[in-house]
Order: sequence, then C-alpha cells, then structure tokens
Amino acid sequence: MTTQVNNEGSAAANILSNLSIREKEPETKSNELGQSAFLELMITQMNNQDPLSPQDNTEFIAQLAQFSSVEGLEKLNTQFETFSGSFMSNQALQASSLVGTSVSVPTDSTMLMPEGIVAGSVDLEQSTSDMRISIYNEGGSLVGQVPLGSQPAGELVFRWDGQYMEVNGELLDWTMGEEPAGPGDYRFEVNANVDGKTEQLETSLSANVNSVTLGTNGEIILNLAGVGAVDIGKVTQFN
Repeated sequence: MTTQVNNEGSAAANILSNLSIREKEPETKSNELGQSAFLELMITQMNNQDPLSPQDNTEFIAQLAQFSSVEGLEKLNTQFETFSGSFMSNQALQASSLVGTSVSVPTDSTMLMPEGIVAGSVDLEQSTSDMRISIYNEGGSLVGQVPLGSQPAGELVFRWDGQYMEVNGELLDWTMGEEPAGPGDYRFEVNANVDGKTEQLETSLSANVNSVTLGTNGEIILNLAGVGAVDIGKVTQFN
C-alpha cells in the first residue's frame, strides 16, 4: 500500500516538476511567478513527507484547486482592468465630440456666446403669485429684470438671446432695449413669491463646451464657457 502511494507521489512529482520547468521558460509572464513558486513548494513537500504516513492525495488536489481559484481571480482582475481602461477611453472619445456643443448644468452663471442663446430652467414645487428673472453682467450690475407674474407649479423653461426672453415657448412682450446685451458672462437670479415669502430658486443654464479633460480617477470633466470645470455626471441636458 505504501509503495503504491509513493509511486503515485513520485509520478505526481514528475508531472509537477515538468510544469515547474515550463513555467520558467522565457515566454512566462511575470504574474505566473507565484504559480512556479507554489509548484516548487508542493514538490518539496512531497519529497520530504513521511514514507510510512504519506500525505493524502486529496490534500494536494485541494491545494491545487485553491491555487487555481486564486489564479483565476487574478486573471479576471487583469481582464476587468483592461476592459475598464478601454471603457473609459471610449467614454472620453465620445465626450470629445461634445466640444463646441451646448449642455445644461446646475449653475447661476454662464456665457452668452456671439449670436448665441442662453437656455435655462427652474423647478417650481408649488405655484407662485409673483416670479421674476434678474440678469446681472460680469461686473455685478443689473442689466435687465423680467417680470413673469403668477406661474403654476412645475418646470419653467426660458431662453434669452441678449435682448428678448422666451418662456415655455412663448415670446414675452419685453426687451432689454433697442440694443441687445453683448457677448459675455452673465448671472441669472430667479425669485418667486411662495406663501408670502420671496425665495431664490436654483437654476440650470446652458453653456458651451470648450474642451474635455480625463481626470486621474477616470472621471470626465467638461470645461464650460462662463462656468468652469464640471463633471459630466452633473449635466442635466445635452442641447
């Protein structure tokens, strides 16, 4: 019985030795060093076991199974990292196509481009009896104030070209004067009277995408005119 187990152990040792030799060939990948060391350790363990009380073959099989699982996880991690890198590169490539286009992000300031339009929106949680949009230039001076009167609850969308204001698709009978405001940075302040109190509402404004940057952690940053650097995840609308 002892002879049979020793013969099986010797045969296994020969097989494992051949595997160990192959692992040391020049084309071996660097991440297979652990497998070579593991096999050498198993061979040493088999060569130094007690002939009268040899180790059960099932223990060797269990050890091989455990190593195979670890090796499989390492390969899976490598493949996932490769896929993740490819995915982020593809995202960056797609995001680069946004350069020169307009997106909407949560902000109260943006740039009016030459012959361009600023699109904005606010969410009213409840109706208001009095609402107005105030527009300030880069120096902080008020350049125009648009009275909107009472408005129902819901989303209110406006568009401004520097002179005329359109709200929810309707052109208002209001202008900033004979000459439109020129290109530049402007701040929008939307106030509404709710339950007798005046509240400033959060606005989302359109901005031109000047460039795209890929962050160190893989995040995609849009550099917006008049706004600055904004994570692409904060974009509320692609115009």
